[in-house]
Amino acid sequence: MSSAPFDRRRFLAALAAAPVLAALLQACGDDDPGATTTGERRSDVARATADPALASAAADAVNLFGTDLYRRLAAAAPTENVVLSPTSIAIALAMTTAGAAGVTLTELLRVLRVPSADDGSTDTDLHAGMNALDAALTARNRADVELSLANATWVHEPLDVEQAFLDVLAAQYGSGVELVDFESDPDGARVAINAWVAERTNDRIPELLAPGTIDELARLVLVNAVYLNASWAEPFQRESTRDAPFTTAAGDTVDVPTMVRQAEMPYASGDGWQAVELPYAGDELAMLLFLPEPGFLPTFEEIFLVTDATPYLEPRLVQLALPRWDTSSAVDLAQPLVALGLTTAFSDDADFSRITTALPLQIARVVHQANITVTEDGTEAAAATAVVMNPVSAPPTDEPIALAFDHSFVFALRDRATGAVLFLGRVADPRG
Repeated sequence: MSSAPFDRRRFLAALAAAPVLAALLQACGDDDPGATTTGERRSDVARATADPALASAAADAVNLFGTDLYRRLAAAAPTENVVLSPTSIAIALAMTTAGAAGVTLTELLRVLRVPSADDGSTDTDLHAGMNALDAALTARNRADVELSLANATWVHEPLDVEQAFLDVLAAQYGSGVELVDFESDPDGARVAINAWVAERTNDRIPELLAPGTIDELARLVLVNAVYLNASWAEPFQRESTRDAPFTTAAGDTVDVPTMVRQAEMPYASGDGWQAVELPYAGDELAMLLFLPEPGFLPTFEEIFLVTDATPYLEPRLVQLALPRWDTSSAVDLAQPLVALGLTTAFSDDADFSRITTALPLQIARVVHQANITVTEDGTEAAAATAVVMNPVSAPPTDEPIALAFDHSFVFALRDRATGAVLFLGRVADPRG
């Protein structure tokens, strides 16, 4: 896991979260080359009206999937910072699922924690749930909170895409497909996709697709982008920030700028951990912070769920000390996804025939990048993921609770109404 570059000059005194997920599908064999074109292919099907009742169930599945993935990443890098976007990764994989069939579809539904994955049902509920979750999150917009989700698809112009796949993209994800020529100008297509991503993430993700990620075999790219800009409901006072010791996951003690505040705030505790929640403006989005006891972090990460704390949060007087942090992650998700059970999609037996019957497709790798900055005013964060498909071959008290996040801790930036976790991670070292 390596750190992605972060442009500090773009820091806003607010929260800006921009998860992005791209699914790159590449052909399993040669098809007819075509000239570079511009244009769009879109189904005439209108965006489906979202059923609000489905949003929470979709969020539950997203969170379980995200926690599964987090555990794999955390165990693989026990002394490093971790940050990922379960919502973004799940939405893009769901878009990919719209083209899957057979065992490939079943495995995708199971990994995405769709409750009906093992009863032979289709992915209809998954797409309707993602549409509902998209609508619920978009509804969080207000004067001091900006939250937007966008989906886009790029397809090799000569490829014959199934109408049913286009219908799902239009109805549940509000997306058509942009026509490009991956075969003649793969790097031009890569640059165009990166520009789309950069624009929708306020340049937090300037280069989702590195040179060489797209080659002449690419046939389809699906992208989801989420952007969030908000501030704390109650900002920390900058003049109260002071350097304080922090014990990193590697066991080193370092001095880091630490924000302090004493106030009534949602608090919960359990066996070996404490948690506090900091709402953003409007009280609809919040960051839940878990502080395991020293030495308990590895065990905590193996067993915790966000819902271990959320039902038990109660207003308590808390004297909080929280470091500012600026961390990032870059990781290949292919191995963790295979370990979670998504095996066929990466093999020659992959079945994405509901995208196209012209040639077989399989996933080659899944790359995810994310970064997050937390200060006195709020949070700025972004994430990007590429799925590349290649050819087939406690009791109350009147005294304040002293809660010092002075060693490694876990955070979950979530939507309170649906419970959807937008960002999940570990602060092993606040310095990045």
